[in-house]
Amino acid sequence: MRRLLVFLLVITTMQTSAQDLALCKRIVKQLSSAKYQGRGYARDGANKAGRFLQKEFLKAGVDEVTCQPFKLDINTFCGKMEMRADGKKLIPGIDFSMREYSPGVHGEFPVYHVDTLNFDADKMFADLAKPEFANCLVACEFWFTYRHSKDFSRLQKAGECPNAGLIYTWESPIKFFKAYGHRVVDKPIIWVTPNAIEGVKKVRVDVDNKFLKDYECFNVIAKVKGQRHDSCYVFTAHYDHLGNLGKKVFYAGANDNASGTATIVTLAAHYAKNRPKFDMYFIAFSGEDANLRGSEYYAQHPIVPLEQIKYLINIDMIGDNNPIQYCEASDEGMRGYTLFEQINNEKHYFQALHRGDLAANSDHYSFATRHIPCIFLENEKGDAFQYYHTIFDTYRTVRFDSYEPVFRLVTDFAERY
Repeated sequence: MRRLLVFLLVITTMQTSAQDLALCKRIVKQLSSAKYQGRGYARDGANKAGRFLQKEFLKAGVDEVTCQPFKLDINTFCGKMEMRADGKKLIPGIDFSMREYSPGVHGEFPVYHVDTLNFDADKMFADLAKPEFANCLVACEFWFTYRHSKDFSRLQKAGECPNAGLIYTWESPIKFFKAYGHRVVDKPIIWVTPNAIEGVKKVRVDVDNKFLKDYECFNVIAKVKGQRHDSCYVFTAHYDHLGNLGKKVFYAGANDNASGTATIVTLAAHYAKNRPKFDMYFIAFSGEDANLRGSEYYAQHPIVPLEQIKYLINIDMIGDNNPIQYCEASDEGMRGYTLFEQINNEKHYFQALHRGDLAANSDHYSFATRHIPCIFLENEKGDAFQYYHTIFDTYRTVRFDSYEPVFRLVTDFAERY
């Protein structure tokens, strides 16, 4: 009889796990589809995704779902997106993209290639004053400009130098960002792969930008009531992503972060069926890719006092297959991190947990700086990680190997902490 009960328990667990994974895959596939246009802030992509998540949380059986609106300023690129290098057409999202705070740019420009092996800032500025480089785009490897930021920052400002803008080279696959898109600088800045710009003398660029002022987004907050209401667990993930690069290209963001968003929906479904001891909150943030704007707003306007948070678990980019799980913990969350390690050592969900330094790289940071016990889970450097912030982060490249280990690690933790 005992063997039969154990067998039935194993079968039930396997069936439940399969159902959880199926739900996770369905949500990731939906959120990364063309319907949501990369869940950005143009074409209503992020807000469409937020409304979808409202329905999914309700279907999961939670007790409450509320939306918390907030506004942000954000630069977008959803119009013309064309570039030619010495007549050769470059492909947006593959050969080139835009720096998030770039204005639009239209016209034909000579290209000035910076000599990084024999760099002399005075010579560069003298060259740029010559007639043949009037109104040029200055091309240079990105990390070189970063190391010489004092010189290259002058090239970004109107009146400082006669160049029309800059071209930053970045190895393929070319990336796109939104973090500093709350403003528009004086001159355009274009990301280009080295092969696409090497030796090029002239480029023609037609790129439109649109700056959205006071664009309204919202966080989606679901609640499962526990037996006690004096403390709560909070599970978070951001559902927004990078949106569009021109009229045809969008960033699907299957790993970043449809994977984490789908995971907290399945956690909500789990706790709706298995009533927890404490209240459980599941917060899908918008505005993370715009420099943590949604989580910052929530931290300033919490729906329950922050001091009632027993522990916060932020799940971001777990759609990968690295057997070592990356983590970050706040100072106040270190006791919890020790328990995470203990559970993993007992259950062998991952080969190991690797804890990195706390950084402003996802929504947990908004809470860590306010002394909330929290942890950040991200499965980085697997097969899917190479596609981070590129157009190749799609449902075809996302991996689900880490889903069940993360799910079990988190639920075991909530039972024992």
